[in-house]
Amino acid sequence: MSIQTLLYIAGRLVKGGVVLLVIAIFNFFLIRMAPGDPAQVLAGEAGATDEIFLQQLREQFGLDQPLYYQLWIYVSNLMQFDMGITYRQQMPVFDLIMERMPATLLLTGAAFLLSLVLGILAGVVAAAKHRQWLDSVITVAALIFYATPLFWLAMMAALFFSVYLDWLPSFGMQTVGENFTGWQKVKDIGLHLILPAATLGLFFTAVYARMTRTSMIETSRLDFVKTAKAKGMKPSRVTTHHILRNALLPVVTLAGLQAGQLIGGAVLTETVFAWPGIGRLMFEALFQRDYNLLLGVFFISSAMVVLFNLVTDVIYCIVDPRIELSK
Repeated sequence: MSIQTLLYIAGRLVKGGVVLLVIAIFNFFLIRMAPGDPAQVLAGEAGATDEIFLQQLREQFGLDQPLYYQLWIYVSNLMQFDMGITYRQQMPVFDLIMERMPATLLLTGAAFLLSLVLGILAGVVAAAKHRQWLDSVITVAALIFYATPLFWLAMMAALFFSVYLDWLPSFGMQTVGENFTGWQKVKDIGLHLILPAATLGLFFTAVYARMTRTSMIETSRLDFVKTAKAKGMKPSRVTTHHILRNALLPVVTLAGLQAGQLIGGAVLTETVFAWPGIGRLMFEALFQRDYNLLLGVFFISSAMVVLFNLVTDVIYCIVDPRIELSK
């Protein structure tokens, strides 16, 4: 790796740190503006609603302090990689998020790879069969999956494949009560992963298919492609080495930008399929008014988006050597 590349990555990391700090402050005020009181939620769960107990809870979690002081404490702790303690679970926020992170990474990673591979393949086939019936079928299917609400698609998939056909498990990450080990455990997790990953990935599959199709059709009309065909190069080589490689540039950019959006989609998917990831954790923290946990999930999600964008920029420069890295 060259010095220029290292300087570029270092510069982007510094800018990413500033962006994360601004996002953290914005999220802090946004959550504090939401209705609800964590002390009242905790008191209600404990079966005590007297004002003295509520005041004790607010003092315990620092909710009785002025808002600017709470912000100062939050930012100071965040600079030390301390996200605080969850109000309900009474454990460090970072530890709880890291417990749920592998499940979310597994789900979003599988959905991302599935959508990228299927989307590019579908786009290539649609471009190769331009204005034929297969192109129309792929285009219409992509439009349907793009327009279908994610939560509705998740519920229909669970009803059809789990309840009606009984082919796949409908909820959770592993079979309850079964202590599988080795390949049995891998198979069990894989079966539970199919429905949520496919549901989450279908929307992005439609996006990549449409993008790849459009980009390949436009690239195939450029002069360098016509020159390659005039030289007698095989059609398959023209497609893979000239059209597809250049057509993938906008797809790579879009994939990098949308990789972070998978976390947002995972909130609905994990909730419907009871997948134990940070998306479902965020949903639970919202109803529990757990400010620290919500802020921690938002911050980690934002950090992942910034990281994905950095990786995308580096990959983009590798795919297209004409682009020079700059500070």
